[in-house]
Amino acid sequence: MTLRWTRRPEGSTWGDFGPDDELGRLNLLTPEKVLQGVAEVRAGLTFCLSLPLDLPGGNVLNPRRHPPQITPTRRADGRPNMNFPVCEEVDGATDVICDDRALIHLQYSTQWDSLAHVGSLFDADGTGATPTYYNGFRGGRDIVGPSAPEAADQPSRAKRLGIERLAEAGMQGRAVMIDLRAHLGDAKTKVGYDQLARILEADGVVIEPGDMVCLHTGFAERLIAMGGDPDPKLVHNLCAGLDGRDPRLLDWITRTGLCALIADNYAVEAYPAGPGPACCATLPLHEHCLFKLGVNLGELWHLTPLAAWLRAHGRSRFLLTAPPLRLPGAVGSPTTPIATV
Repeated sequence: MTLRWTRRPEGSTWGDFGPDDELGRLNLLTPEKVLQGVAEVRAGLTFCLSLPLDLPGGNVLNPRRHPPQITPTRRADGRPNMNFPVCEEVDGATDVICDDRALIHLQYSTQWDSLAHVGSLFDADGTGATPTYYNGFRGGRDIVGPSAPEAADQPSRAKRLGIERLAEAGMQGRAVMIDLRAHLGDAKTKVGYDQLARILEADGVVIEPGDMVCLHTGFAERLIAMGGDPDPKLVHNLCAGLDGRDPRLLDWITRTGLCALIADNYAVEAYPAGPGPACCATLPLHEHCLFKLGVNLGELWHLTPLAAWLRAHGRSRFLLTAPPLRLPGAVGSPTTPIATV
């Protein structure tokens, strides 16, 4: 077996699923896990777990990401292809055509992060630290794109670890809800291992290898209430997030064998993460999950109605179906997840 690295990050899964693996922990999303998810369907009810994709509104959460813009395609003569009577081109035709296009920032709203979304400066072969991603794939070779400001509009592409890998895997199986909001309310809170463990015990939540884990904080529900005009002072001071600086919490993610970690907040982890070692990641949970373990992250999902139903019925597990766009080379994607209970 030939590896593209001679050293791997401590505690990582690099190489565990093969030298060219691009799925990471999704390898644990087996047919058996799909059947376990199907077995959780008892009421036949479905919940849409996506925000409207034009939320949160504006770019208060992230100045680099903007709401989608939808415009019509154009006919050959340049006229907009919206409410277009075809009889203007074909005598006697009764058709009226609408056809549009979207300019969309792929991680603006409800989304998946691919394993190419966050890497680390890491020395994988003894030649010095370079941009490196899960399983030793390299920036500039496997994940490519412009770097100079004047070239910023040139194409980029994740040749490996792109979001299409999640689409091909199906992203369907058993999911488990952890209802942080029921215990912590809407106050901004960094949740470490001890607090999380108490919540799991209180609610009788059990997570097994291959489960997709959802964290309900209430953040997306608060965004909806802001009606597309989020308060810049309030929006950064709401609801719970995992404490990525807590090593016991990161170890819990490793030990559970969860295959995806999802939240209805902005980044799953609390951001900013707070003080850390002199040389460390600003997004330590992202580094641990995406770079080391190969655990995909879902962000800004709308979990409140589902969490309320599960709590009312004494349940925490459900069937989750959540493929991203099969867009080769992208590092993230919108998703419209469906939970079935």
